[in-house]
Amino acid sequence: MITTLNAIFGKHQHQAGSLLPILHDIQHELGYVPDEAVPLIAKELNLSRAEVHGVITYYHHFRQTPPPRHVVHVCCAEACQANGSEALAEHAAARLQHGDISMEPVYCLGLCSIGPAIQIDETTLHARVTPEKFDSLVAALGERS
Repeated sequence: MITTLNAIFGKHQHQAGSLLPILHDIQHELGYVPDEAVPLIAKELNLSRAEVHGVITYYHHFRQTPPPRHVVHVCCAEACQANGSEALAEHAAARLQHGDISMEPVYCLGLCSIGPAIQIDETTLHARVTPEKFDSLVAALGERS
């Protein structure tokens, strides 16, 4: 981890306001921002650990624990709600209670006219997702892993 952090610090050493870019790079490289990185980041940027921790916890994007193997984002914006995303989110939460796939709500995936929509692993979008289609997509994730 130290080697990774030092490379990231070096990349941003002449950049003003580099805390957010550093946090994004750490999460991109490690999958999350480990607690043990906080004092190192604080020292590097001449900030308090509380300031760094405050930024990490303020932005929902940053993880403080290793991510699950797969993340399913369920759109909960108004257009998808009108097409049943609340029921789909409840179904997803119940279906994914155990295992290495998590469900996270998001507020717009840009598929408003063909919702409810989900995104798997920040790469694959699916529209008009029913509970049955959701179950099929999750089953396929298990087969790929």
